[in-house]
Amino acid sequence: MPASADLMTIQRGARVRRSPFFDATLHAGCWGYTVYNHMLLPIGYDDDLNEEYRSLVNDVTVWDVSVERQVEITGPDAFAFTNLLTPRDLTQCKVGQGKYVVITSEDGGIVNDPVLLRLGENHFWIAVADSDVLLWAKGVAYGSGMKVEINEPDVSPLQIQGPKSKPLMQRLFGDEVVELQYYHFVETALDDIPVVVTRTGWSGEVGFEIYLRDGSRGDELWQRVMQAGKPYRIAATGPSDIRRIEAGILNYGIDMTLAHNPFEVGLGWLVQLEQDADFIGKEALRRIKERGVTRKLVGVEIEGEPLDLNMTRWPVHAGAARVGEITSAVYSPRLEKNIGYAMVPVEHAEPGTRLTAAAPVGEVPITVVPKPFVDPKKDLPKS
Repeated sequence: MPASADLMTIQRGARVRRSPFFDATLHAGCWGYTVYNHMLLPIGYDDDLNEEYRSLVNDVTVWDVSVERQVEITGPDAFAFTNLLTPRDLTQCKVGQGKYVVITSEDGGIVNDPVLLRLGENHFWIAVADSDVLLWAKGVAYGSGMKVEINEPDVSPLQIQGPKSKPLMQRLFGDEVVELQYYHFVETALDDIPVVVTRTGWSGEVGFEIYLRDGSRGDELWQRVMQAGKPYRIAATGPSDIRRIEAGILNYGIDMTLAHNPFEVGLGWLVQLEQDADFIGKEALRRIKERGVTRKLVGVEIEGEPLDLNMTRWPVHAGAARVGEITSAVYSPRLEKNIGYAMVPVEHAEPGTRLTAAAPVGEVPITVVPKPFVDPKKDLPKS
């Protein structure tokens, strides 16, 4: 792989945005970027992505996730409006607390699966996956008649993940941050760099996110983190698909899209139909739950030699008939096997079901298994 990315092979002009940490990622040796939420997302630094995985599970990593753009909702009706967007009952979300939520359409489809932070009684940030939630929210607001302001603030998160993330964060911010409960946050500063620090992450490991609130100071924040992380063998990485698949974490646009509903992909626990408040898609989701789904996203073990992360969805067959598709697949060094997810009809979704998948190496046997593959009770990120 090349030592650095040739940006002319990625973009033309300034249409695709760079993060406040972009120069720092280049200097750290990032060799490639993808486009996510109209921004450049670093995908790797080490020639062997297994090394990045090992840094994550053994030490501590930093990952530029500024592409998790914030949709900020404020105004007198901000709580009622935000509650309208998601099936999760936000009366259970206190100021200073976050929630993993889904945003649903009128037919129950998944618009996005963001992390929501409640900064005030009527002040929310929604850290979105790769879909245009800002435009969706503005459209909903236009038709709702509610008094809300919807903007994209100058906020850019870094993820600090891994078993040594706590001593690193203590070194940077002191005990207050380290003592945060899972999915809680604090507004603070690193010297005079304004940030919000959360106990969240997209890794399945214990970790934090540092939300930078001044985009002019990205390089400064990056360098402070890297300097403090030296005793803990900190490494810059891209997304660890190995670890997120082991953990049962879904990737919007791959494992779920607008064409899927929460019950199909195992996120039915986020749909709280018993709440008094209305939300977009409530009746559709009630009907779906009552009649049951016809397909499910399941875990699979894939036989054969170690496979690279899939670049396309692979057809899944029951005999000669195509019945579904592999959405994510990768080799797990920890488990010493290929693992992934498959969307299949419910009649093929029971653990132990044997199917085949058309992988790049040819047709390979797969077996439906429970997910997550590692740490099913999420003890690690909660620790």
